This record gives sequence, C-alpha cells and structure tokens, in this order.
Amino acid sequence: MVDSFSQFRSPLRHAKGMGSAKEGTHHWLAQRITALALLPLTSWLVFSLATLSLEGHLEFVTWLGHPISGTLMILFLSVAFHHGQLGIQVVIEDYISNIKIRRSLLIVTKFMSYLLATLGVVSVLRIIFESL
Repeated sequence: MVDSFSQFRSPLRHAKGMGSAKEGTHHWLAQRITALALLPLTSWLVFSLATLSLEGHLEFVTWLGHPISGTLMILFLSVAFHHGQLGIQVVIEDYISNIKIRRSLLIVTKFMSYLLATLGVVSVLRIIFESL
C-alpha cells in the first residue's frame, strides 16, 4: 500500500545518514601535522645527503647505520608515507564517484602505504643492527 502522504514528505528523509562522517576535521588536522613534521625532517634529509660525499655505498650505509640518522630516517619514512596516503585519499574521495571503486582504491592505497613504509623501516633497522 502506497502512503498517500508520501508526496508531501521532505527530501530530508532521503538524505538521512548521508551527511558528514565526522572525520573531516581529523583528516585535515592529520594532513597539516604531518606536513609540519615533514618540514624539518625533509630539511635534515636534504642537508645530510648534500653534505655526504657519497663516494660509495659503504659511506651511505655507515651514515644510515648511525642511531640518530637511522631514527630520523625511520621518522621521515613513517611520516612521509602517512602524509602521502592522506593526500591520495583526498584525491580518491573527491574524484572517484563509483563507491565500489572508491572503497577498493582506498584499501589498496592504505595497504600499499603501510607495506612500503614497513619495508623502508625494516630496511633501515637492518642497516642499523648490522652496523653495531
């Protein structure tokens, strides 16, 4: 039986549950904080690599094997991959309208970001522990 008053209902009932996920502020803040953290970390990395003569692989491994350099590199990798994943997420959410494709891309993006960050961190830790 069709409700005879359905024609008088507002479009609000169709929009229920379609509003904000209440995560926009957290996402925006996380992007800004990671961007701020990347400023000194990127400056350190560029300065360190510029002053390193890089005559060979051994010099780089020795530099990266130092606990301070290794720790800062791990921080850089972790923050950079998280920041990149947040940025790619915004692009996917803004430009992919198909919900199934959007969800799939978001899952793949997060997975690849975590995988590559973990690979980088494990690689740095391996160099640090081998140089002890």
